[in-house]
Amino acid sequence: MSDTVKPAAAPRPARGRHVVASVSEIAPGQSKLVTVKGREIGVFNVNGEFFALLNRCPHEGASLCAGKIVSLVESDEPGQYRMSRRGELLRCPWHGWEFDIRTGQSWCDPKNTWVKQFAAAVEPGSALAKGPYVAETFPVSVEQDYVVIEL
Repeated sequence: MSDTVKPAAAPRPARGRHVVASVSEIAPGQSKLVTVKGREIGVFNVNGEFFALLNRCPHEGASLCAGKIVSLVESDEPGQYRMSRRGELLRCPWHGWEFDIRTGQSWCDPKNTWVKQFAAAVEPGSALAKGPYVAETFPVSVEQDYVVIEL
């Protein structure tokens, strides 16, 4: 048995919550590119649900948000196809690799390749105004909900 002490792992940066947009800024089927702590992140509205993905294709590093939001094309036989999962896939603008916006998983190499995903949630503006803060206050009204992501 060795008396060598293994150094402790470096502490991971604390996760934080970041308000990135109001819900009305990102229409269904659309996205918004935001920068949080130096990271470019695409925030996507898929039928009223919000998802956040790193804006970097793991294949060659392209800006994924420059790509198209597309549907899944399925086929049971040659010449026959159907569209499903409308607006749930993101196609890389450089090489056409497609990623599931909900999970970040690649459709080209699903076992080994994915885009970093961040938790995204919709919270009422009134919930964001609470906290243990002490300061001069003024009456404020919140008229909309906001998209919040966690890093």
